[in-house]
Parts: sequence; C-alpha cells; structure tokens
Amino acid sequence: MGTALDIKIKRANKVYHAGEVLSGVVVISSKDSVQHQGVSLTMEGTVNLQLSAKSVGVFEAFYNSVKPIQILNSTIEMVKPGKFPSGKTEIPFEFPLHVKGNKVLYETYHGVFVNIQPQKGKLTPSPVDFTITPETLQNVKERALLPKFLIRGHLNSTNCVITQPLTGELVVESSEAAIRSVELQLVRVETCGCAEGYARDATEIQNIQIADGDVCRGLSVPIYMVFPRLFTCPTLETTNFKVEFEVNIVVLLHPDHLITENFPLKLCRT
Repeated sequence: MGTALDIKIKRANKVYHAGEVLSGVVVISSKDSVQHQGVSLTMEGTVNLQLSAKSVGVFEAFYNSVKPIQILNSTIEMVKPGKFPSGKTEIPFEFPLHVKGNKVLYETYHGVFVNIQPQKGKLTPSPVDFTITPETLQNVKERALLPKFLIRGHLNSTNCVITQPLTGELVVESSEAAIRSVELQLVRVETCGCAEGYARDATEIQNIQIADGDVCRGLSVPIYMVFPRLFTCPTLETTNFKVEFEVNIVVLLHPDHLITENFPLKLCRT
C-alpha cells in the first residue's frame, strides 16, 4: 500500500460565503512512515469560459484571448519538512474567504459557456401587468391570419429571490380558437467574449405546463414556478460575461398557432 491523501471539508453541504472561514483536515494515510519535504495547501477560485458545441467557429475566434478570471488565491504551509508516522495523520486547516482586490466572489455555477468556481444582493419588487393580443405580438409575418384573442395577467415581480417561486396569474378573456396548452418556459441566456466579439447562447432549462386544454374564459390560472437549483444562479454581469434569465409565457392555439410573450428576470439571493 502506498501513501493516500484526502482533503475533508467540515461543512457537509460545502456552501460558503465571502468573509467566512473554510476549514477542514488533510488526511494522510500510509502503512509505513513517510519522509516528506513539507505540506502546503492552495485554494483557488476562478471563472472559466468554455466552448459550446453550438458555437464552434463563432466563439473560437476570441476564446484564447479571454483568460480565466482568478477571484481567489491563497496558500498556507501546513507542515514543515519531516516524517509522517505510519497509520493516519490528520492536519487541520483554515482558509478565510477573502477575494483578490476588488473582485467579487461569484456563486458557483456551471453553464454552457460559463463555469464559476467559488452574491448576496438587495431586491426591489417589480410587478408586471401584461396584455397579449395579435396586435401586441412581435416578429409576426402574417398577423391577419391569426385568430383573435385577448389574454391578460400579471407577474408579482420580475426581480426574484432565487429560493422563492415566480408567481402571478393569467386570464384568457377571449379567444376565437380553442386553446391547447399554456406553458411557462424558463430560459438561461449566457453571453461572453471580449474585444474580438461576443457569443450569446439561450438554453431552455425548465418548462412547466400551467393549463391543459381549452381554458375557461375569465378563469384565473395561477402562475407558479420554482427555480431549479442546479440550473440557475443569481443574475451576473461582468466585463467578459453575463448570465441572465428570462421567462416565456407560451400559449398553443388550435390548429397550430404558437404565441410567446417574453419577460426578462433578475434573480438574486438575499
């Protein structure tokens, strides 16, 4: 048996915030005593940009010019040169989570373009009322062919606490065509780049059906969406990248009409 090394973090969920202390132990196991030249431990936090298969040829042009953004870097000497005895040796450590210079300790996040390896914010509610008719739709080629409809509703806030649901209501006041379905589509938008150019990638990360079939006219349909923990993070905007979120209200009409209303969201962790 050789020498085995393991790092154990004291906090089980491994979630830390800026200003806290990261603590744990380095465990060294060996059948025999081991001579060593010292033990040091380094903690790094970086933001990395990565290629998406959907943007090959677009993103490659400036990928190499955008270097990883280092937000944390700290090294401590744990043990001076000497010898470890046989068996198990545990060496405790503590790292204060202080960022470099004026950098921000972004929340850990993995997306299509952006990976963040180790933001609280203030939230101001921003309710939105909406009305959807053929006349309010954008990017419509043959508006005259659309059936007449009137849909009203509201979102209680487009500034959202990431741990709380997006809520509101929707009312179909009238529609000449029968309704097949009403859905909520959550979209993540990642933008990154530099002086050479930018790449933007929109990804659907959640789709929830809130009504099935021909909705009763005048009936209030609740809007309720929980943000998926593994696919969302607080809204970020930096020099080289942005991570934003949008929600689409999607209404499917017979025979084959698709109506979409888009609302930008700002997610925050309070």
